[in-house]
Amino acid sequence: MAEKIDILLLGAGGREHALLKKLSESPRAGKLWVAPGNGGMLQLAEVAPVNQEDGDQVATWAAENGIGLVVIGPEAPLVAGVGDAVRAKGIACFGPSGQAAQMEGSKEFAKQVMARAGAPTAAYQSFTDETACAEYVRKLGGPIVIKADGLAAGKGVIVAATTDEALAGVHECFTAFGDAGNTVIVEEMLEGPECSLLALTDGTTLVPLATSQDHKRALDGDKGPNTGGMGVYSPVPILLDGELEQMTAIMQRVVDQLRADGITYSGCLYGGFMLTKDGPKVLEFNARFGDPETQVVLPRMQADLVEAFLACDNGTLSDVPITWGDDWAVSVVLTSAGYPGSYEKGKVITGIEDANAMDGVTVYHAGTALGENGEVLTAGGRVLDVTAVAPTFEAARAQSYAACEKIDFEGKTFRTDIGLKAILGRENL
Repeated sequence: MAEKIDILLLGAGGREHALLKKLSESPRAGKLWVAPGNGGMLQLAEVAPVNQEDGDQVATWAAENGIGLVVIGPEAPLVAGVGDAVRAKGIACFGPSGQAAQMEGSKEFAKQVMARAGAPTAAYQSFTDETACAEYVRKLGGPIVIKADGLAAGKGVIVAATTDEALAGVHECFTAFGDAGNTVIVEEMLEGPECSLLALTDGTTLVPLATSQDHKRALDGDKGPNTGGMGVYSPVPILLDGELEQMTAIMQRVVDQLRADGITYSGCLYGGFMLTKDGPKVLEFNARFGDPETQVVLPRMQADLVEAFLACDNGTLSDVPITWGDDWAVSVVLTSAGYPGSYEKGKVITGIEDANAMDGVTVYHAGTALGENGEVLTAGGRVLDVTAVAPTFEAARAQSYAACEKIDFEGKTFRTDIGLKAILGRENL
């Protein structure tokens, strides 16, 4: 039997809790560490006293504590080059290099790579001057999409139906996101349902994971402001024959193009696609697992995640078996009142154990912390991801919502229509 290795996981959200749980199930998982972690993750791991975005600090601590694998969850440490610092110490790392992570860190960089790779995506122009950008937007008119070039915590994208909304979006991108808005992208509006496809890659081999569909808007009926994600399901039943293969081929071409450019992309490549009448087109690429997509993809995945992550780092991903069951997964996000705007923290959460005791249910902690007496408290906008896995979509959805009812905290809010798109069918979307 292969030896156990100690693992350090960076991050503190629902995605990281899902990663940690799946890693803990591997026979190769030794002692687990997290930085900074959350209230749920601390039941499986110990806190490492490091700043997750300080590469030298992470790498030095990992080396001194015998860590055999560092897993980087969020985008900010990846773009900051934490993976490079870890690998420089000879430690295996899951997550792309700082240069490769520019696929998420700079939308303009990603667009240029897509153009060289022949990957279908929306037409665009980039601007560093607000006046010139606004003039271009007035000429085009709405509907149109405005994006801050850099990392904006999932909030730097404005889908504008009108010219006035677009102009407001231009001003917001240039003024509200700091350096992330130094360059602003103006894109044509693509039409069709969206689909997320996560893939593991070692820089040569690319293995697609299960499809999923997120719900970004805060309110039922896809109304209200954009959020980090209010709920998600997997797989996506509205895909037409051949579309998964087309999305996979596009992502493979991008990885191949990066390699031709001298950049080995290893880790998770996340493709956000629009299923247009002309075939799948790329909305964006992310350089890490999606959140909340991870919370429905990993529970359905039949694989040793430690082995898969090590193989991504050492170039042997083609040797790792990854299979999928026929089950469905639905996850509903419980949020603090006011999210994605301002919200209060420190509310006591009850009922998590009762929900976890339900058949097929796992409650992933996203924005939680432990109080002085061990009670679980709210500590973020997205508080919990209530995931249910079942043989049918309807059963998974019903079980997830039943579990949501067992959990309580002051200000608990959630959407009641997560997954209904899967029932409606593509022609009704």
